[in-house]
Amino acid sequence: MEDWQAHLYDKMEKYFMNNFRDDFAVFILTHGRADNMKTVDTLYKCGYTGKYYLIVDNEDSQLDLYIRNFGKEHVVVFDKLKKSKECDTLDIQEKRNIVLFARNSCHEIAKDLGITYFLELDDDYTEFRKRFWDGEKLSSYYVLDLNSICNEMIDFLETSGSLTVAFSQTGDYIGGTGCKVFKEKLIRKAMNSFFCKVDRPFQFMGRINEDVNAYCSIGKRGGLFFTVADISLNQCDTQQSKGGLTDSYLEQGTYVKSFYTVLDNPSFVRVAEMGCGHKRLHHQVDWEHGVPKIISDRFKK
Repeated sequence: MEDWQAHLYDKMEKYFMNNFRDDFAVFILTHGRADNMKTVDTLYKCGYTGKYYLIVDNEDSQLDLYIRNFGKEHVVVFDKLKKSKECDTLDIQEKRNIVLFARNSCHEIAKDLGITYFLELDDDYTEFRKRFWDGEKLSSYYVLDLNSICNEMIDFLETSGSLTVAFSQTGDYIGGTGCKVFKEKLIRKAMNSFFCKVDRPFQFMGRINEDVNAYCSIGKRGGLFFTVADISLNQCDTQQSKGGLTDSYLEQGTYVKSFYTVLDNPSFVRVAEMGCGHKRLHHQVDWEHGVPKIISDRFKK
């Protein structure tokens, strides 16, 4: 980060940050990207004025650089080796170059910080968009009031009784007005972003595909995970940026990544081809056999 950028961050924080709700914070899970932190910039651009923390492990060689670039008050360090002994990776490998341990540290970190609600984000988001019908097409515009959107998501988290609620992803809207996500408005999964409450802890699992593993494995036992169609996030292409989970993706490949979920849920998850021009192997969830159904109140007697 250049000196002028650091100065700009300092001035922006002085005048704009920390005047949102005190019981909420954004947690940005990051590794090896102290000089390529896209999500912080995106939060500023989208009008977020609340607390944020970078969740960094004590094995990250760039830890000092994170502190220098963003300030010690924004960096929370967790013991990666210790946390790795508490998590189920669904395999017997010993490498720790995965996000699982950071994800499973967040509820404990939030409790220590005295925060009731938090939003987990990755470090490579470039935009948030509001999605809406525009005549015969599905349209969108950039989010500039992320504070109010966070409030709405927290309200939904509370009223739904769910373990976590998530924004949709850009890829969910392939197909425009015919895409499943926007037609159904609410779907039983949560990936990439997680609004959580401290007193509703849950564990991610699996060396990779940990978010899918969680919403399948916990969902089949009745735990509620939801994706909301109205707001989407966009991030850099997987495997294109150094740091983060790139090494794991390159080592494992999409077939192995997807098969972690099959290992834990063979009765309703399989690996199959997806895509049109550039096909790839990906997990497919048979929701009819995967999770308990939510019955409308109109059937109540």
